[in-house]
Amino acid sequence: MQAIREVTTVTTGRPTLAAVAARAGVSPSTASLAFSGAGPVAADTRERVLAAARDLGYAGPDPMARSLRQGRSGIVAAVIGERLLYAFRDPVAVGLLDGIAEELSPLDSGLLLISGDASRAGPTPEQVARMPMDVVIFAMCGRDDDALLDHFVERGVPIVAVDGPHRDDVAVLDIDDRGEARSLAQHLARLGHERIGVVALPMLLDGRRGPMDDARRAEIGFSDVRERLRGTEDVFGRVPVIEAATNLIEEGEQAAEHLLAAATPPTAIVAQSDLLAVGVLRTAESRGLRVPEDLSIVGFDGIETPWIGAHVLTTVEQPIVDKGRTAGRMVAEFLAGSRPADVRLPTTLRVGSTTAPPPRPSP
Repeated sequence: MQAIREVTTVTTGRPTLAAVAARAGVSPSTASLAFSGAGPVAADTRERVLAAARDLGYAGPDPMARSLRQGRSGIVAAVIGERLLYAFRDPVAVGLLDGIAEELSPLDSGLLLISGDASRAGPTPEQVARMPMDVVIFAMCGRDDDALLDHFVERGVPIVAVDGPHRDDVAVLDIDDRGEARSLAQHLARLGHERIGVVALPMLLDGRRGPMDDARRAEIGFSDVRERLRGTEDVFGRVPVIEAATNLIEEGEQAAEHLLAAATPPTAIVAQSDLLAVGVLRTAESRGLRVPEDLSIVGFDGIETPWIGAHVLTTVEQPIVDKGRTAGRMVAEFLAGSRPADVRLPTTLRVGSTTAPPPRPSP
């Protein structure tokens, strides 16, 4: 009777493993093994423990307590600067996150997505201060001066930065954005183009769109945007740049309107993503321009572009899903107690049917 009284006292709040062990007539360590499956426990003993747990309404070991004992939360965070609404319309984001999730699955780690919303470009340190996480991946943001990044560094949370920021206190996974943008620009130059316009990804996630002046150039917060622009201007010098507010086809359409409405429009437009390039192509065709006879268009990423019919976009192909897998493997190295080396993945220039020599001037 004494044992029964002890169980009743213990279970007046949340049922405990000790209470389950007492009811099943086993030691707490045996009860723990019965739940975890981590050691040899006879089948009838395991069933007795599980039956006692059902009787007491015990759902299993407290995950928070287990994480404290193990020194791990079982959570890997992926920071996405924009709203999920935009992120999941972007094939690059979807492919990247799919690759990350694939690698995290066998690590017994869950993926927590941290995104911005309609009123802000991303989470603040105050909003994530109490969130437990083992590693954080800056998946689609990574400003060099991001206060959130400094917050995680101060907390001692390891960081994998995809496409930047490039800092000594984070592990960086990227591609040669400047070199590949330069290759695209050299391709256009070899075709004979001299008048170039750029449709750029956001300089900052503040909703701004339109022509980029000197002040805005000084504010570029993302290394991939900055490096892709540098690669283009390595070949052509200073060029007109129209900034998109986010990476969507519709933004490419609006940006192309700015460039093509100029008194002397470009003969080629460099879009910093394939989605933006699709928007440029739509606007060009709506204006009666032939691609590539009247206007050449290049993109960046190498995603599937079924929206452009028979066209094959000239672009830089990057290994998007493998990029996510690589980020996941870098997380695994952090979880194993070592700092992964920075990684730069290879890319390929794909010359499609959207580029050709510029049109000849009218006689």
